[in-house]
Amino acid sequence: MAGFIGMASDPWQGHEPGVLLVLLFVGPAILMGLIVYLCSRLAPDNLRRYTPHRACRDLSLAAVASGVALYTWGLLHLFLTERQEQGQECELRRPGGEGALVGLRGDFLPLRLVCETSYGSGYEVVVPGYINPAFAFLLWIAFVAAVASGVLHQRRQRVGGRG
Repeated sequence: MAGFIGMASDPWQGHEPGVLLVLLFVGPAILMGLIVYLCSRLAPDNLRRYTPHRACRDLSLAAVASGVALYTWGLLHLFLTERQEQGQECELRRPGGEGALVGLRGDFLPLRLVCETSYGSGYEVVVPGYINPAFAFLLWIAFVAAVASGVLHQRRQRVGGRG
């Protein structure tokens, strides 16, 4: 278990390479599955039977696919930046007045690489700043669309059951 989390005494933890690699393989696989499914929804027979609840469902899945693509893009930034380059990036982007660089911490949720200073503060590097806000927004859209799809489907079932 210590290998997964990292040694608590190691201030230069970064991201666990094994987890990073697994996510880099799983993300594109999920993305491809979602793309194939969503493209199948564009077949003429499927388009004729489209209902509002199906449209909301597909919007939700499209938002999830976009979120997976965005998250994978952020993972690629981490994967392609070597540990030494990450340290150099920390030194390069250190705000004025901050203490010396004393550590590096990697988080998967939110996806970030945090440079820690001797003053106890930290700042993010390597992962583009738009990744986490856009990822959160896409997940919010996916959730709202999924709830709307469920409500519309229930409403259709009730109306269809009375007639």
